Amino acid sequence: MGWDEAFEAAGHFAFEGKVSGCAPYGNGHINETWLAELTGGEKVILQKISSLLTKDVDGLMDNISGVTAHLCRKEPDPRKVLRLIGTKEGKACWHSPSGAWRAFAYIEDSICLEKAGCDEDLRQSALAFGGFTEMLRDFPAHMLRDVIPDFHNTPVRMRQLHLAAKEDRAGRKKEVGQELHFLLERETEMGRLWQMKEKGDLPVRVTHNDTKLNNVLFDRASRTALCVIDLDTVMPGLIPYDFGDAVRYGAATSAEDERDADRMKLDLHRYQVYLEGFLEACPGLTTQEVEALPLGAKTITLEQAARFLTDYLNGDMYYRISRPGQNLDRCRTQIRLAEDMEKKWKEMGRGY
Repeated sequence: MGWDEAFEAAGHFAFEGKVSGCAPYGNGHINETWLAELTGGEKVILQKISSLLTKDVDGLMDNISGVTAHLCRKEPDPRKVLRLIGTKEGKACWHSPSGAWRAFAYIEDSICLEKAGCDEDLRQSALAFGGFTEMLRDFPAHMLRDVIPDFHNTPVRMRQLHLAAKEDRAGRKKEVGQELHFLLERETEMGRLWQMKEKGDLPVRVTHNDTKLNNVLFDRASRTALCVIDLDTVMPGLIPYDFGDAVRYGAATSAEDERDADRMKLDLHRYQVYLEGFLEACPGLTTQEVEALPLGAKTITLEQAARFLTDYLNGDMYYRISRPGQNLDRCRTQIRLAEDMEKKWKEMGRGY
């Protein structure tokens, strides 16, 4: 990361003061993030958008600009909404020769959590994502661009798995017979949410699509949720997927890449904590959406297992790995999580 480039980028944004200092910030793995200090004491976040995200950077920024403007109109507290700062020319981002840059207002005395230390942390994240969904309920989702096409199109993900198994590029198909069988047995069920969308039984809404705990800012002192961040994957989608992905992270009993897959279970208590918090903050869901939330959790878990297995069969081309077999371990933990959901299916439907 280059200080000179960040300092030059800062000069193109409509800040109230001049930039007096700039330093790398956070621990994100995709975008290049800097914290800039202005002469008046204010701080701002500068980000260089990774080319790995999408080729449609302008579409991505149009999505973020529209959504944040809508949220700002509804939430007067500047600490409870992500605020985009435009360029001096009124654009959402500045294009340098090496990539696009954007700026956000810095939210003072805030922290990110990589892991829920207690039930309340998880409940607060549910309130944040549920509130995000509720405030955007009247935003026209069709106005957003699909900057990552078929991101949560489970039938497409399964077709990719079929192709990977057929081509067997890395010669690994012989190792994964059980995993393939498990997923293919459930392929019809995995397509149910998409079919419900196509039939109009589930509304298409603004979805975050990356509802991990660390995409919520918390107040440092009170540890209450402030706002949802990392809006790069905001697109039209289905709420059960957003709910399900949060559960897949927050109610799992082991790490995603745990070598001993048998350690992976669904913590039913934490599932209920998240469900109750989400529904409390998002009362505007339809009956069909609420009833589909457990299926969202199972579907996204199986979809992620399929994606990990596809990448393993293709030779680990997409997901970053730090050791051989890591993507297969990831696939196996998701399969175990889905198996445990099946055992607890009746309990998952309670609480609403």
